[in-house]
Amino acid sequence: MAILTSLFAGVSGLSAFGTGLSVVSNNIANMNTIGFKDGDVSFSDIISQSLGGAAGGSQVGRGVFVNSVRTQFTQGSFETTGNSLDMAIEGDGFFVMQDAAGGEFYSRAGIFNLDQNGTVVNPGGLSLQGLQADISGNLTGQTGDIDLAATAFPPLATTNADFVANLDSRGIIPPAFDVTNPAGTSNFSSSITVFDSLGNGHLVSTYFRKSAVAPAGNTWEYFGVVDANDATAGVAQIQAQGTLTFGNNGALLTESAVTYPLVSGGFDFAGGPSQGQVIGFDFGQSVTTDGGLGLDGLTQFGTTSALLNQSQDGFASGSLQRVSINKEGIVTGLFTNGKSRTLAQIILSRFNSTQGLSKAGNNLYTISADSGQPITGVADSAGLGKILTNSLELSNVDLAQQFVKMIEFQRGFQANSRVITTTDDILQELVNIKR
Repeated sequence: MAILTSLFAGVSGLSAFGTGLSVVSNNIANMNTIGFKDGDVSFSDIISQSLGGAAGGSQVGRGVFVNSVRTQFTQGSFETTGNSLDMAIEGDGFFVMQDAAGGEFYSRAGIFNLDQNGTVVNPGGLSLQGLQADISGNLTGQTGDIDLAATAFPPLATTNADFVANLDSRGIIPPAFDVTNPAGTSNFSSSITVFDSLGNGHLVSTYFRKSAVAPAGNTWEYFGVVDANDATAGVAQIQAQGTLTFGNNGALLTESAVTYPLVSGGFDFAGGPSQGQVIGFDFGQSVTTDGGLGLDGLTQFGTTSALLNQSQDGFASGSLQRVSINKEGIVTGLFTNGKSRTLAQIILSRFNSTQGLSKAGNNLYTISADSGQPITGVADSAGLGKILTNSLELSNVDLAQQFVKMIEFQRGFQANSRVITTTDDILQELVNIKR
């Protein structure tokens, strides 16, 4: 009976527009959910009855149904935060995460923190995935959890010390150098902290003594002295020494090789480190020895002796102080010893059909047959987008648009309700004909 068709069509309209209202209400409820992507309802008509029987005859629809609820993966705006592990993706990529069983999930919500084990996780405890780095900061290409718990920066023993200074050419020649009276038997001194194999700092004082005067230039001696507290022997010792000559223009002409008086052939520091530590002394590019100008390190001019700069290449061990993340997702650790090192690189994934992803709740998605396999790589490459740190991507819900849709669906629901009541009135009239 044709009249019943309108009844079923009205019922299908109630169901379809009710679903639409559910989608809109879910969008509005998640307007403040980080990384949320709103849904959009698509309707289709139902044709199930033909009038006239012949080809090309009139067809009567049976109503409407929800064809799909599509997730709109448009870019959301960004919010700045104070957490360096908060991240947002500017582009089409997804963060890759795994649960304890190895299940893989994808998300646009970049809220991360460290769990009790020092692993970077989202609020649900899923581990963020990235490329691992070795102890030297080189990325290995192996993918896994980003673990910051056991991260430390090992110490580096000093192998070289550099000096930039002027030695006063007017100085008199003092008595032979005496380690028990270094100030009285030298013209000038400087001190620098060097590090042993365990990362312990030791003070090495370098004393310079004018030893000879000649028309072509002067000769100086230097002595690297380690005091009693830092020497293995427990007494102050000369543990390195050498000779320098200067031209009559004040430039450094020659440098002798560094000699180490101790039997070990190097520095013997207290505290249990490796003994015989060889530390080179660099006084600049001398004219004869190095083929330089002799003016970039030690000089000998007729002015007061002064230290201009000194440095050494060792450092103590350090623990992780904080991390920073660049647009390519490289996680760099900043350590308490002032050093930095690459710890990992965050990976991202994208899909040929993001509409085909399955929602898993908690702002998570999983792959499906419709989405295709993930295309995985590092940020800022292959169309994956770049990572913005100290930022979060906000929901892309447009509240005004959702209210308009709500009104549309509400009116559609009301109209279909009226169709049902009208059809009911017609059926009542048919029943009354018999009376």
